[in-house]
Amino acid sequence: MSFADLSPELKAAMPELRGRLLPNQPLADITWFRAGGLAQMLFTPEDEADLSYFLSRLDPQIPVTVIAIGSNTLVRDGGVPGVVVRLARGFNRIEVEEGCRVRAGAAVPDVKVARAAAEAGIDGMAFLRGIPGAIGGALRMNAGAYGGEITDIFVEARAVDRAGKVHVLSHADMHFEYRKSKAAADLIFTEGLFAGTPGDSTAILAAMNEITDRRDQTQPVRSRTGGSTFKNPPGHKSWQLIDAAGCRGLRVGGAHMSELHCNFLINDEGATAADIEALGEEVRRRVFEHSGVELEWEIKRIGVPA
Repeated sequence: MSFADLSPELKAAMPELRGRLLPNQPLADITWFRAGGLAQMLFTPEDEADLSYFLSRLDPQIPVTVIAIGSNTLVRDGGVPGVVVRLARGFNRIEVEEGCRVRAGAAVPDVKVARAAAEAGIDGMAFLRGIPGAIGGALRMNAGAYGGEITDIFVEARAVDRAGKVHVLSHADMHFEYRKSKAAADLIFTEGLFAGTPGDSTAILAAMNEITDRRDQTQPVRSRTGGSTFKNPPGHKSWQLIDAAGCRGLRVGGAHMSELHCNFLINDEGATAADIEALGEEVRRRVFEHSGVELEWEIKRIGVPA
């Protein structure tokens, strides 16, 4: 399904725009599930200033959705109305600063931050090696793995609001909770600043290699998946609840729950986004029926059904 082309009116309202603004662009190619529909408008800003300018000139009635590397995202088959902002090359800067700090753009993969910190002898960020995503998403969801989470290393973040105003957010502004931040929903994070402690590069890299080995052995890292599907409910592990409900390997259409790690949804036979979401909902139903525990999606689902 295609949408009305908004580009002529948007470009007319933004004569100084530098980024790419394209109508009816497929999103399946830029998400890890490789499924889903079109973006009505796909905007790739050149940098933070370009993003700020765009948002300041955009009709506030037009919805805005953000994607970076598309790891933790399921795009529904009917596509995404409004504008999808894709943070890419203009947001992939990474710098090591004094005081065991690392500054990273929102599009920098988490693993690259872990590696930069390790090579600089900064401890405390190795856990980022185990998170399949980019810094913007990690900030939004307080991403964590292997005993660490963003709140542990966070110093500050830059973000642009829906009106185009740039904000610098402190730890208190982020209101971190388990797998979420309660910072204003309209903020688009552009970079984060993180702090660790002095460490030994060799030891940190060894710890990262151990995380890599554990992931390879226990997670379907080379499959079309979005990462962990459901958050761990208080006092439980999602994969154990899913397994106990008999959902390991459960299939709907071209999607199935991984046999290796049953909290991972896999697109292995050309699944539609509807297949993937229906499977997730069936797992939620069976888990609740079996244990009385309601699973909460960790995968971000965007757009409209076909």
